[in-house]
Amino acid sequence: MSRRGLIKLGGAAAAGLALSGCAIPGLAKIITPDEAKAQAKDFWPKQKATGQLNFANWASYIDPNHETLKLFTKATGIAVNYQEVIEDDNSFFAKIDPILRSGQYSGYDLMVITDGFEFTDLVELQEVIPLDHGMMPNFKKYALSKFMQETFDPGNLYSVPWASGITGIAWNTKYIKEPVTSISELWNPKYAGKIGMMQDPQELANFGLFRAGIDPDKSTLKDWNTAAAVLDKQRNDGLVRAYYDQSYLNALSRGDVWITMAWSGDIFQQNQSTGNNDLAFVVPAEGGNIWTDNMMIPKLAQNPVSAMKMIDWFYRPEIATMLTENVQYISSNSAVPTLMKQDSQRKKGANGQDQATLQALVDSPLVFPPASVLSRTRNYVTPVDPKTAQTFKNIFNAITEA
Repeated sequence: MSRRGLIKLGGAAAAGLALSGCAIPGLAKIITPDEAKAQAKDFWPKQKATGQLNFANWASYIDPNHETLKLFTKATGIAVNYQEVIEDDNSFFAKIDPILRSGQYSGYDLMVITDGFEFTDLVELQEVIPLDHGMMPNFKKYALSKFMQETFDPGNLYSVPWASGITGIAWNTKYIKEPVTSISELWNPKYAGKIGMMQDPQELANFGLFRAGIDPDKSTLKDWNTAAAVLDKQRNDGLVRAYYDQSYLNALSRGDVWITMAWSGDIFQQNQSTGNNDLAFVVPAEGGNIWTDNMMIPKLAQNPVSAMKMIDWFYRPEIATMLTENVQYISSNSAVPTLMKQDSQRKKGANGQDQATLQALVDSPLVFPPASVLSRTRNYVTPVDPKTAQTFKNIFNAITEA
């Protein structure tokens, strides 16, 4: 199962644990970006190096032998306690939130969190520490501009990307021969009963907004209802076979659906594992979703200086390349394509990957989407206000639960 599948399946299973941290309003005053910068300016000069780091991440989301971490320890002397303890954002937030609110150390100095409701909760509840940008020269030098302008964290006050992926449209070329370019194909009557949509409300919402000609970044409550009406009609017209979690991939491969919303990393990995290219993927002209897993430092971290050093470590070009060659998701590091191309020319491959795999990665627009594609992607709609967030969820959950 892919990393992205674990996010969505785990999130659904954990839904009963907590709707969102936003369900606990009033615990902290929402601070402005300038106030966050002032906090960072006051906090970081007081911190001292410790030689230890407790790092929480998802399973199978780093190079298998942890060579990137071993090299970090060799270079810095910092011992890393790397823990694959995050199964989904919802349950991880439910675990650390009460600990942080009680004023205790969560046990982690660095964690990887997906943009979405839990990310916003952590920021709004002031449960993460604003970053010291003076300690991130590699990020400043190599990060792609797209990933320095995230709507969920403008200016990277609290986070920097670990890895990203895109939600677009995939189709099985055994059944659909002509290229797909428009989101309208998900509403095409000739594919009735063979169309897959995602059940996650944030994924679904953006595609409804794209179909309605609305930019998710600028959408309002009125726009959400417009998008919901478009999605309602799609369902009521009998076009949608099902609203999927990770299981869409098997349905697409079997031919249960011919065309579906899909995650870029899944399609690349599926084609690699089957040894063919039966599944095609596109970011439609109207737009696609971009999601990002982000490194963040929880408040009361005991080793924050170590965390900052680790954040910048993963923006060293050679380290970022090692990570991307193994997790096979989109890197925000501008130097990675060149270094990976060099690795792909080595007969024995590199970093645990054979030459053929590396060449496929280099050539794949799913791993290295061009700027013209990235410019069409949008982050999830994630309302900050608790009542508005719940209204948003209710509007789009009603589509899949009807």
